[in-house]
Amino acid sequence: MNRRRVIAAGIGGAVTGLAGCLGGSASEEALPDPVDLEGEFDTDHGMAIGPHGGANGQIFYRDADPRDEGNPAWFHTLVHSLFPYHFDRLDRGWKPAIVYVTDFSRVDYTVRQRDGAPRMPSPTAPETFADASDLLYVAESDVMGGMGPALHPFSDQEEAQSFIDTHGGQVFDYEEIDRTLIEGIRQSES
Repeated sequence: MNRRRVIAAGIGGAVTGLAGCLGGSASEEALPDPVDLEGEFDTDHGMAIGPHGGANGQIFYRDADPRDEGNPAWFHTLVHSLFPYHFDRLDRGWKPAIVYVTDFSRVDYTVRQRDGAPRMPSPTAPETFADASDLLYVAESDVMGGMGPALHPFSDQEEAQSFIDTHGGQVFDYEEIDRTLIEGIRQSES
């Protein structure tokens, strides 16, 4: 290892240790990792996660005991579970440490016909999740999720555009996802 790396590592360790001694933010920055959702059930609807197709999600809330209702919270759909649940918890003053959703840029996926509509797979492995705020979301495509119209998250803009070129839709940033958008997507299934 070269000298510059050793010095940098030593300084980084000292700063981290000092922040911990002073009650700094080093421990606050340690976020929980995503977990494998295989065999788990949706916090909101109680449905099995995985077999229904589409993006899954998980939310870890700050300052909440793991035994608290819905912490961490797991979801088999973003439009019908994760975002409505999350908006309600924000109204109650809950603060997320992190929101993870499936990142289809991390998945070697195939859109398949099932139940009369094209559907995405529903990966549950930890490495298929990414920070929801870092992703782009395709809405209004012809590809369905676990309970109908869905949001399909991608970290790669070109992959999101390729998906749109094939399946239609438009891209939204995480900050653009609000109750109005979610309700519009939900109503589009009628």
